[in-house]
Amino acid sequence: MDEQRPLYETVTSQLVIDEAGMGDSDAAARRLEMLDGIPVLPANPDADTIADEIVGRSMMPPSARIDALHVAAAALAGVQYLLTQNCKHIANAHQLPRVYRLLDELGLSGMLICTPIEFLGGADDDT
Repeated sequence: MDEQRPLYETVTSQLVIDEAGMGDSDAAARRLEMLDGIPVLPANPDADTIADEIVGRSMMPPSARIDALHVAAAALAGVQYLLTQNCKHIANAHQLPRVYRLLDELGLSGMLICTPIEFLGGADDDT
């Protein structure tokens, strides 16, 4: 992944930084080190409204509101690719069509949500 980073304008959010700092202190330090130097998206107060829509329309459960906020913040910032390891709530193939329709309805279409392996391809790919 690190060799691909210079090919893209990589950004993160304060939400990601906050989550990365949780849990085991050694693991948190490694995660925060990986995020060091990546520009942080500005907070957008509209993210709460969009996250409420995602949860309110049962695309994610109320317990996953932080995940809905990740999607909302990225969409509002015009992020082209939202990479996540969270397939339970964010990169959930069952809910993604509904999430994309909502974002389109709100004028925020164009973001692709996927896992890093989906984005980069597998080890057996020719390219």
